[in-house]
Parts: sequence; C-alpha cells; structure tokens
Amino acid sequence: MENKEEFNLTNENYHSTEARHHYFGTSMFKEFLKCEKMGLARVNGEFEEKSSDALTFGSYVDAYFSNELDQFLTEHPEMFKKDGTLLAKYSNIQDVIDSIEHTVDENGELIMLKYLNGEKQRIMTGEIAGVPFKIKMDSYHPGKVIVDQKVMKDMEPVWIERDGRNVKVDFIEAYRYDIQGAIYQEIEAQNSKDHKKLPFVLAVTTKEECPNNELIRIDQEYLDAALEEVKAKAPRYWAIIH
Repeated sequence: MENKEEFNLTNENYHSTEARHHYFGTSMFKEFLKCEKMGLARVNGEFEEKSSDALTFGSYVDAYFSNELDQFLTEHPEMFKKDGTLLAKYSNIQDVIDSIEHTVDENGELIMLKYLNGEKQRIMTGEIAGVPFKIKMDSYHPGKVIVDQKVMKDMEPVWIERDGRNVKVDFIEAYRYDIQGAIYQEIEAQNSKDHKKLPFVLAVTTKEECPNNELIRIDQEYLDAALEEVKAKAPRYWAIIH
C-alpha cells in the first residue's frame, strides 16, 4: 500500500495537496476518524477549513518560537490595524509569549524555554502498518524528548459526543493528542539509531488574562493504545485516498 513515487518533502510543501497524497499525517488521520468523506475532501484540496482567530493566534506564537515570525506576519496582514498595531482580538499575544519566556521551575530554571528550545520544526517520515507517514516536530531534543507546543483558550475539560451522548473529558482526550504523540513517537523511533521511543510532552499555554503554562507528558500506555488504533485504521484510510 506504499506510494513508491519519489517526493521530496520540505517545509514549503509539507501541507500541500501533493504531500497529502504521498504521506499521511496526524491532522489527516484525525479528520478521517471524524468523517471519512470530509477527510478525503481535505486531502484532495476540495475543502479547506477557514482560518479562525484562535488558529491564527496559536500560529503566531508557534511562528515566534520557531523563528519564523517574519514570514508569518508577511502572510497575515489581516492581523493588523492601519496604524500597524495588532487588532484587539490579538492584543494579548505578547503577554502569552512573555509568560512562556519567563515561566520558571522550583530551581529558577526557565522550564518552558528549555523544552521549546530544541530543534525547530524537524520533519521526519516513516511507515505505520505499511502506510507512509510524515511528522513535523515543534521542538525536538534528539535522544531525550519530543515537544509539541499548544496555545489554547484554557485547559478545562471539553464536552464531546460519545456513543450518542455528550460527555466531558480531558482536553488531551478530546483533541486526540494521544494519537499525535503516538505517531510522532513511532516515526521518530524509526529514524533514530537505537529505535527507542522518546517521551512525548505537550508544552501548553493558555490565552487567559493570566496565561497558564504547563508541561504535560502523556503516559506511555495511552500512546501505545493510540498507536494500535492508528495501525488498525490507517490502511483503510490510505486505501480510500488512493
């Protein structure tokens, strides 16, 4: 079920329609989980989700810590007023960034920066259940840890629909960050010398008036279970695409 055609994956084409036909990714997999028809439409470029204020906010912070802010700002002039200042809905972005840059642990160490100062936006590829996958890690510390940055409204539990009824679950479960961690772990391990799985940590910051910063390591048992789910479902989704 592999796609054997040569394709050079880069930062520039990582999110392209062509790349989606050569490699499966975390966001694509989660889209298929929710709705196979919509997932296929996204892969084929027939439906693109409109950028939301929340997504733009988070992408700004990601770009700042990935040293890609200049390019991001060039591509998002809609964030600014005519006088060059940020629109009110983005006015506390700097507060969020400052909170990340000044969060310390009990020893006075800049703990968030320590985790976010790994190798930026590292791309890797591999296979899961015969399906080619791509990953792009926000902060990669070879041999130590994989870190993914999240900027969220808050870290409160989230209402989701399950088995025909609404239930409130932890935000990690609601947004299936366990699946993201499982895919990142597996692909990174395939590319490492010792093939050992690294811890997967979320560096979470909230957009509240007083931003909250937390480093959350997802337990391995949940990542292992999520990987089995990916192995079971990815071949079907990949077959639908091709």
